[in-house]
Amino acid sequence: MGFIIIGIGSITNMGLNGAILQIISHSFIGAALFLLARLVYLDEMGRMAVSIPKIFTMFSILSMASLALSGMSGFVAELIVFFGIITSQKYFLMPKILITFVMAIGMILTPIYSLSMSRQMFYGYKLFNAPSSYFFDSGPQFSVFLLLFSYSLPTLCFPFAAKILLGFFASLLCLIYNLFSNLLYVVALMRVW
Repeated sequence: MGFIIIGIGSITNMGLNGAILQIISHSFIGAALFLLARLVYLDEMGRMAVSIPKIFTMFSILSMASLALSGMSGFVAELIVFFGIITSQKYFLMPKILITFVMAIGMILTPIYSLSMSRQMFYGYKLFNAPSSYFFDSGPQFSVFLLLFSYSLPTLCFPFAAKILLGFFASLLCLIYNLFSNLLYVVALMRVW
C-alpha cells in the first residue's frame, strides 16, 4: 500500500498510473490470498504441501505475485511507481534517494516475510495432530478452484494488458473531469440568474 501513496505523492502521470495499477493488482492478489487463507484454518497448518497440492500451487503463485516477481502484476505496478518518483520534478535529489531507499527496504523485507510464512505453512511442523484426511484440496469444490483461477488469471495476464487498462482509465478520468466541469458551469450559471 505504500507504493500507492508514493505513486500519488509523485504527482506525475507515470506515478499516478502506477498507483492505479497497484490498486488493481493488490485487490486481485489480496482477495485470492484471503480466500486461500479461509480454506485452511490457521491452527492446522504445517506440512500441507503434499496433502493439498492445488491450494499449495495457487498460494505459491499468488505469493510470488504479491512479492512483485517479474512478469506478474505487482512488478509492473511497482516499476511504474518507481519511475514515477524518479522522474518527478516536485522533489529534490535527497528526498528521491530517501524514498527510493525506503522502497528498497520494503522490497527486501516482503520476500523474507512471505517466503518464511509459506515455508512454515506448507513444509513446517504441525502444531496439532489432525488426520491428513481432514485436509481437502480444491479438487472436489470446482467452484472454489474456478474462483481462485479467476483471481489468478488477471494477476498473470495483467502486465500484458497494462497499456490497455491505463488508456481506459485515462479516458474514464477525462470523461469524469468533463462531466464535473460542465456540471459546475451549469451550477454557476444557475447562481447568476
